[in-house]
Amino acid sequence: MKSICVYCGSNFNGDPILKNAIEDLAETMASRDITLVFGGGSVGVMGVIADEVLKRGGEVTGVIPQFLMDKEVGHAGLTEMIVTENMHQRKQKMADLSDGFIILPGGFGTMEEFFEVLTWLQLGLHFKPIGVLNVGGFYDPLFLQLDVMVKNRFLKQNNRDLVFNETDAKVLLDKMQSFTATPDDVWFRDRNLT
Repeated sequence: MKSICVYCGSNFNGDPILKNAIEDLAETMASRDITLVFGGGSVGVMGVIADEVLKRGGEVTGVIPQFLMDKEVGHAGLTEMIVTENMHQRKQKMADLSDGFIILPGGFGTMEEFFEVLTWLQLGLHFKPIGVLNVGGFYDPLFLQLDVMVKNRFLKQNNRDLVFNETDAKVLLDKMQSFTATPDDVWFRDRNLT
């Protein structure tokens, strides 16, 4: 993997455990010469991860829509900044530039981006690894919900297993590095999961 897209919040709650996890991820990515691709913002967790990767000599590519640049939230010190016309182009560009995806804590936007690339993987539109850096159990309820989806037969276990859930950045990146996509497309043939 030469580049990883990190989806994360445009807010940062100041949690020192989250800050340490971000620093560890930044160190791991920079030491492995993995470029950070992110939403281009200077604020929130986005700004923190970008600053930490840059501080360690890593490369950072931001992708931001023009309307957010106009609001002056774009990061000014990146290796590269790509400005798009809208959010849809932004998401597509971020995915195209990346060899994998990591999800850090965030809100609606982070969830939407996560589930979009996960759905694309399930559909076979890409075969890139997806990992959640589950800091302090932040995503435990989300993974419980995925298990409920499997139990109620709205999600196949093979597809549930497409996403990694780890608390350590090095372990997560090691697993992502050796990832082989095996989405189960049986639902194309058989819509009745009973």
